[in-house]
Amino acid sequence: MKLLDCTLRDGGYYTNWDFDSKVVNAYILAMNALPVDYLEVGYRNKPSQGYMGKFGYSPVSVLKYIHENCNKKIAVMLNEKTVCIKDLETLLTPISGLVNMIRIAVDPDNFDRAIILAKAIKGYGFEVGFNTMYMSKWNEYEGFLENLHKLNGVADLFCMVDSFGGVFPSDLKGIFQAVKQNTICPIGFHGHNNLQLGLINTLTAIECGVDYVDATILGMGRGAGNLNLELLLTYLNKEGLDVDFNVLGDVITTFYPLLEKYQWGTNLPYMLSGANSIPQKEVMDWVTNRTYSFNSIVRALDNRRNKVEDNARYPKLQLEKADKVLVIGGGDSVVEHQEAITEYIQNNPEMPLLFVTARHAALYNDMCNKKYYCLVGNEAKRLLNNVGAEKFSGICILAPYPRTMGTEVPAFAEKYTQELSHLSFSKEYIDSCTAVALQTVIEFGAKEICMIGYDGYKGQILSEKEMDLTRENRTLFLTFTEYTSKRIISLTPTLYSELQIQSIYQSL
Repeated sequence: MKLLDCTLRDGGYYTNWDFDSKVVNAYILAMNALPVDYLEVGYRNKPSQGYMGKFGYSPVSVLKYIHENCNKKIAVMLNEKTVCIKDLETLLTPISGLVNMIRIAVDPDNFDRAIILAKAIKGYGFEVGFNTMYMSKWNEYEGFLENLHKLNGVADLFCMVDSFGGVFPSDLKGIFQAVKQNTICPIGFHGHNNLQLGLINTLTAIECGVDYVDATILGMGRGAGNLNLELLLTYLNKEGLDVDFNVLGDVITTFYPLLEKYQWGTNLPYMLSGANSIPQKEVMDWVTNRTYSFNSIVRALDNRRNKVEDNARYPKLQLEKADKVLVIGGGDSVVEHQEAITEYIQNNPEMPLLFVTARHAALYNDMCNKKYYCLVGNEAKRLLNNVGAEKFSGICILAPYPRTMGTEVPAFAEKYTQELSHLSFSKEYIDSCTAVALQTVIEFGAKEICMIGYDGYKGQILSEKEMDLTRENRTLFLTFTEYTSKRIISLTPTLYSELQIQSIYQSL
């Protein structure tokens, strides 16, 4: 049996395939000393929109460096959905002699196309592996298992991929036997850890007689992650495999800061996606998004399982016109300038208060102004915690139906909740509290639009979430201004150049 480590390839879903050179060097040094047979170091991709780091493209210089410094066989992956035969000359010819195996990510629906692609890859002199996805649903693909004989003489590896992390050991045994009956191709297993079954499933696969198994350092990989290499090696060591645990410990230490930063591993949404065979890509996006609560993600997964768009409809938003609106964000300036803001609100009793977030809403519970709360993802929980049933008065506003995350509304606010009929000014960030707030401003027909608490993020280095939120807000401010030809005035300090600044103190 051979071990394939795919940390840099599968772990790249968290780092955007960027790994510090010190991490890469430590990784190569460790792999040289550990009983691993193949390193799958990344993808070979055609140029595309958006950014991917060097292991998303695996350029020749990178592969040459690894080849010169590594004593293991090297693999890279092609995505069957995006790579055609005509692309192979550009993608494969330059890496001849640097890479041993080309693994193809294969959708069972495209199995026959992948066979044609594999034959062409074989002609370039590479070993060819099939990473065939959606293992738990193969029985739903008519004729797929019966067609595995087409692998014979073409593929050097057929890897069973538990894409959803939802296969159980008993399932694996049955699937393995079905695969074994239909092909003489070497068989591998690639497990995900949604239900914490990566190890037991891999051990079951080994007992069944697989020829290859995949693992990654600290289980680093898409979504809930993969089987931990260190866990597998510890088990195999008890079975007689020689493992240098000093080396293993060193490489774990090298990768641990990445684990602390990206926090991969299973959680309730990943567990539910695994149990219900729901793709991890979307779940991964939802889990890492600052906006969505676990409840909203679970509700979205439940909707997906039941094949419904959303689980709740509410009356369409009906508003009385207002000449002036105050939009209240979650920045610290709301607290820092509370006295001035309170006086300003008291001086404008007819001005609606539109809370983008309920973070500071409790400060204004006693104000007589009409209140409106934008509810997206975590905001339902914030409204419950920061305002509560006893102090709540006003209207909750939801994004247009259907909502990606389903709908989460506190019980006490159910009767006072309405939804936007549409989002007119932007096609982006529809599930955004800021987008909901700005569309509500349009519905008010407001001539004067004032904001507080949109401070922006200070510092030369912003976190990924801070950068994402900054980009989102700037895009929404610009599109709103272009669509309405109205300016947005910030009454508190802000780093958003898209807003016009007027001190709240000049209005007192």
